[in-house]
Amino acid sequence: MAHDGQDMTSATSVILDDLLKKTADAIAPVDAILETAKDTLRGLLSKDGRVSAALVEQNQTAAHGLAWLATYVQALHQMQKWATALTENGQFGEVEKLILQIGVGEYLGQIQGGIPMNQGEILRPHDLGLTANDMAGLSAPATMALIQHGNTQAARLRLVALMQERNAEITVGVTGLDDELEMIREQFRRYALEKVEPFAHDWHLKDELIPIEVINELAEMGVFGLTIPEEHGGLGLSKASMCVVSEELSRGYIGVGSLGTRSEIAAELIIAGGTDAQKAKWLPAIASGETLPTAVFTEPNTGSDLGALRTRAVKDGDDYKITGNKTWITHAARTHVMTLLARTDPNTTDYRGLSMFLAEKTPGDDANPFPTEGMTGGEIEVLGYRGMKEYELGFDGFHVKGENLLGGEEGKGFKQLMETFESARIQTAARAIGVAQSALDISMQYAQDRKQFGKSLIEFPRVANKLAMMAVEIMIARQLTYFSAFEKDQGRRCDVEAGMAKLLGARVAWAAADNGLQIHGGNGFALEYKISRVLCDARILNIFEGAGEIQAQVIARRLLG
Repeated sequence: MAHDGQDMTSATSVILDDLLKKTADAIAPVDAILETAKDTLRGLLSKDGRVSAALVEQNQTAAHGLAWLATYVQALHQMQKWATALTENGQFGEVEKLILQIGVGEYLGQIQGGIPMNQGEILRPHDLGLTANDMAGLSAPATMALIQHGNTQAARLRLVALMQERNAEITVGVTGLDDELEMIREQFRRYALEKVEPFAHDWHLKDELIPIEVINELAEMGVFGLTIPEEHGGLGLSKASMCVVSEELSRGYIGVGSLGTRSEIAAELIIAGGTDAQKAKWLPAIASGETLPTAVFTEPNTGSDLGALRTRAVKDGDDYKITGNKTWITHAARTHVMTLLARTDPNTTDYRGLSMFLAEKTPGDDANPFPTEGMTGGEIEVLGYRGMKEYELGFDGFHVKGENLLGGEEGKGFKQLMETFESARIQTAARAIGVAQSALDISMQYAQDRKQFGKSLIEFPRVANKLAMMAVEIMIARQLTYFSAFEKDQGRRCDVEAGMAKLLGARVAWAAADNGLQIHGGNGFALEYKISRVLCDARILNIFEGAGEIQAQVIARRLLG
């Protein structure tokens, strides 16, 4: 068996014998650990037989740690499922075996020794109330073999050697998706390479809006109506297809990969909560790209606490007047309609008095970004994620037609919004995979081209280690994301699965970008190098669509519920 430090590159010396059986056997004890952790925390966090919100808040490390442990367990299951399916299809080759072995070995080791919730917060078993006896299952032979010999330097170096040999392949390892989805991937990868990636850094440095020509081309390719049913003018494709498209466009530039998110959110709102008339009016226009929507939810003093928002909508005959302030509104200037959350019942102080509006506006330009009467706005300068720009908005008697109250009924806004979160978080996880893949693409090329001490950087083990772990964790996040998309496509509730995909995907993207910049050394800190942009873009992923802490809180409450 190869150990760290040994220079062994042949498959027989690196890959464990009976790998698929070992990984299957190793996952069973982890399931038991998760169940023990759940039982322990239910006792700690319950009052009068029910999980207490106050106790969850007081014990956030434990509660959020449970979410991370459950995310790792689900990730291990999805990797096993992926490997098993590839084996049955004759596609489980050396690259895939190395990814499975390294990934499972590493995640088992982290469960045993500490899961990084972020760079400075490491979850230890004792944080979950787990004793040495509770963790004893990790001493099983298969589990110990993977922890000790799965993620070795020899395995990582072999994976990187194969990555160099196969650099023409779109992904590192077979994804397990069907041929149709892989054709979609190839189409959008070609588009991103030709029309997005060469220009993205310039758009970022100049803080420019993505050219309208790109938006028009994406509209022609069906991006804005990807998952909208055919009877409403869309393509009627799966959430899995949306993942592939978001992944490859975000690999070119997250701003372009995120253009479809606004349409996805608006369409989900209208499909789930709109009247027949609203569906007929808005869905075909959104699907074609004729109408560009933006989401207007967050307020300066509420952040993730949407139930506390104060923007009010007051009846004015059959219509409404909106007054209040919103912030962090993406792509606000150039869009035609706002999915706007406001309080219609002034006697409420929580989510129950909120309503959703399809608030029409006139698109602006650089000279006059917000020409619509009753509405003002200013740009928020940001580190990254610049291609659509971020804005603060002010509303003062802004007019909204009564027919544009979503569903035609007040007080349903928060519930309607909640119904979109699964799709939004799945899509964000896919964007994270794209950003992580971009970091790997850029860093791999730099490590091959850059010479130090007479050889390429990629020949130094600690550089190769970083590239290998990027590739492995991208595949883990990818499988978790595809799983959540498949669950959504089957009509099953998947808020936990979507949350897990987003939670892990955001961390993977940041780790890939951070390690990519480290590979670049001082050059990575220079604005002219693309990795500096990718680092800034990656950082937002753990904040929007539910900050990591909120995400973990939601997952934990559901697991304990």
